[in-house]
Amino acid sequence: MGILGAALVRVHHDFDQTRFLSPTSVTAAGYGAYLGTQFKEANMVLLVATLDNIAVGYAWAGVEGIDYMSLRGPAGVLYDIVVAEAHRGHGTGQLLLDAVLEALAVQGAPIVVLSTAARNAGAQRLFTRNGFRETMIEMTRALGASTH
Repeated sequence: MGILGAALVRVHHDFDQTRFLSPTSVTAAGYGAYLGTQFKEANMVLLVATLDNIAVGYAWAGVEGIDYMSLRGPAGVLYDIVVAEAHRGHGTGQLLLDAVLEALAVQGAPIVVLSTAARNAGAQRLFTRNGFRETMIEMTRALGASTH
C-alpha cells in the first residue's frame, strides 16, 4: 500500500509541484507505515483491493466530528482512493468507492466529503457519477518574490 500511496503523492506532485509534496526515496515506506497504523483506529476505514495477493488499490476514510475549519458537521471523509495505473478502467475504483461508502454509512456518517486535485479528471468523473457534487474550491498561492 505504501507503493500505491507513493504513486498518489507522485501524480499529485506532477499536477502541481508548488502545492503537493514531492515524493522521496522514503515516501513509500513512510506512507505504508502510516496507513498501517490506521487499521487500529476505530473511526477509520482502510480497504484494500488485491489481485493474486498483491495490493492493486485501496480506499482510506474516517468518520470525523464537527470541523469548524471546514465549516461542516460530522462526516465521513474520504482521504485516499487509488488504483494502480495498470489496473484502472476495470471497475476497481468503483468497487472500492462502493465499499468505503457502505462502511462509512455503517459507522453512522451522515454525509461523505472528499477533496480531489483540480487536474484529476478521472477521479472527478467517478465521484460525480456516484452523486458527489462540488462544494468547496481550494485555491493556492505561493508566497515570495515571484507572487505577481
